[in-house]
Amino acid sequence: MKRTYPPITTAQRYLDALGNHDPLESMRKAPKRVRKLLKGLSRKQLRRQPEEGRWSIHQVLAHFADHEFVLGARVRMVASMERPPLVGYDQDAFVRELAHDAVETEQLLADFSAARAANVALLERLPPAAFERVGVHSERGDESLATMLFMYAGHDRMHEAQLQRARDVVTGVTAAREREAKKAAEAQARKAERRAAKLARKAAEEAEKAARKAARELESAGKRGKSKKRE
Repeated sequence: MKRTYPPITTAQRYLDALGNHDPLESMRKAPKRVRKLLKGLSRKQLRRQPEEGRWSIHQVLAHFADHEFVLGARVRMVASMERPPLVGYDQDAFVRELAHDAVETEQLLADFSAARAANVALLERLPPAAFERVGVHSERGDESLATMLFMYAGHDRMHEAQLQRARDVVTGVTAAREREAKKAAEAQARKAERRAAKLARKAAEEAEKAARKAARELESAGKRGKSKKRE
């Protein structure tokens, strides 16, 4: 039976990313979706930044693992304590300072998968009333456990989209798409030019026909005028 949740207050971008998916089921399947996005990539590709200032795929996996441990702590505090404080954290500092470069991407995925399995198992066994319980985030204020659930499920999807974009760049798919888009735009421009030229020729032909017709009518009118004078 599908679980129902109390009203939530999470940002719309997380709900848009989640779509119609059940949040708990989406969270359960996230590690498999992430693994699929890593398939066939070399170590070099995993660690290549798609552009300056953007996380590499390896760094996104580090964030997944880091965030999952934070998520687990927050869920446990909210489910068991009265309005516990939920301290925000600097995700870039976590990725930068926790020596993630010293481990392989596969290990980060394993860490994320194990922590996610434990967190989903906990969320599944909590009673419905637990999802109404509230923690106080240091930046966002009151957040119910239900709100956190939808936000974290949407958070997964947003970073999966980030992984896909990074994958497209490091595998050359983005460049290929850009080349194809350029070719399509050039073809469309040539087609538009041919159409414009065709319309111009047609307009010129129509103008020429109209001019010839007008000339014939003038000539005919002149002949009729001369005939009346002779009469």
